[in-house]
Amino acid sequence: MSSKRLYHLLAILMVIALTISACAPAATEGPAATNAPAATDVPAATDAPVATEAPAEPVTLTYLADDSEATQTSAKALADAYTALHPNVTINIESRPGGTEGDNIVKTRLATGEMTDIFWYNTGSLLQALNPSDTLVDISNEPFMANIVDSFLPTVSHDGQTFGVPSGTAMGGGILYNKKVYADHGLSVPKTWAEFEANNEAIKAAGIAPVLATFGDTWTSQLFVLADYYNVEQAHPTFAADYTANKAKYASIPEAMNGFAYLQEGFEKGWYQKDFETLKFEPGLNLLAEGEVAHYPMLTFVLSTIATNSPDKVNDIGFFGVPGTDASSAGTTIWMPAATYIPKTSEHIAEAKDFLAFIASTEGADALTAAVSPTGPYMIKGATLPDSVLPAVKDLASYIDAGKSGPALEFVSPIKGPSLEQICVAVGTGQMDAATAAADYDVDVEKQAQQLGLPGW
Repeated sequence: MSSKRLYHLLAILMVIALTISACAPAATEGPAATNAPAATDVPAATDAPVATEAPAEPVTLTYLADDSEATQTSAKALADAYTALHPNVTINIESRPGGTEGDNIVKTRLATGEMTDIFWYNTGSLLQALNPSDTLVDISNEPFMANIVDSFLPTVSHDGQTFGVPSGTAMGGGILYNKKVYADHGLSVPKTWAEFEANNEAIKAAGIAPVLATFGDTWTSQLFVLADYYNVEQAHPTFAADYTANKAKYASIPEAMNGFAYLQEGFEKGWYQKDFETLKFEPGLNLLAEGEVAHYPMLTFVLSTIATNSPDKVNDIGFFGVPGTDASSAGTTIWMPAATYIPKTSEHIAEAKDFLAFIASTEGADALTAAVSPTGPYMIKGATLPDSVLPAVKDLASYIDAGKSGPALEFVSPIKGPSLEQICVAVGTGQMDAATAAADYDVDVEKQAQQLGLPGW
């Protein structure tokens, strides 16, 4: 028997003995009560050594995250900071590919009940495709949800339930560019697509590839299309609602088709570097950092990877939104951060919720800032960015501060076709023209909308 149980039993026996003594008839015919040992002579329960609380049981959580440098570093930073406060908890991080392959892994593991205790995944439309009400733990009533910025919550909610906490910063989607290349060739940040075209031709004439394409990682092919949504909405303010209701199509609206046209133009004009069909994402970032390419259509989250791999070059990288046709309305598209979720199959839901509470705190944000250069604003109330924030992040902040930004389509509509990246690769490699791509994507979207059971489809 453990000492804790022994002390507990002794205390109970003492209480029982005292209770029996109090209830017995007064001993008037026997020896006076004063001759009996006083009750205070009996060791009181409080005199027993106080048993210390037993150490918390050891728990191991598994955490699935995509294999990008930024995500893996962020997940590890959060895990290390949390386990330092909770030494009984071990968090083992697993990796998966990005893009469609990674999406399929997440869906399969949820469907087969083999998902990790917690996992890192997209917010917005991709979350809706996971059937979150059936597969994920609802955390809408947890106290830590009050720490999250309100504008983030719709991106992790479905049918009145909320499922995730922001696990990084918001991001800009647009064009990363090498500022030294611009300075060396006397170029200015373009505010229209025509100005961007002119810059590209000047850069190409100087022997530098104007646009980086990393189609070896197919997910990176989508940014000309997705990051152009700010311009689509400027031309068609009701596009998201019409698109969701099956009243707007990419193939029938020129501004929506433009993103595909930009991919086609890049191929036809030779803007991409020589190995664009096979080059992977991280080696491509090195080319941008070194000034061997000038532009990269991408999300600003990659800045942390550049900061890790090329710390002496990251300040040479700037950012601007995908240019449209009207310089006066030039702006950029914003992505909400990914989130961490708990599947219903986790065997450690209470511990997983406590980890999410840490992520959704200023301490969690501070842990991320210490490990990864912030690439946008946090979605945690009270979390701040350091004064040393990267120049490209300041470029992004200038759009936000000026009111020249808006959310990506996937955050204002539940529809995002699963084949977009393959379609974009086909256009960018000259296998398909923009009009065919837009029509094919409309079909891809239709299948997904029907799977979601949306009205009008």
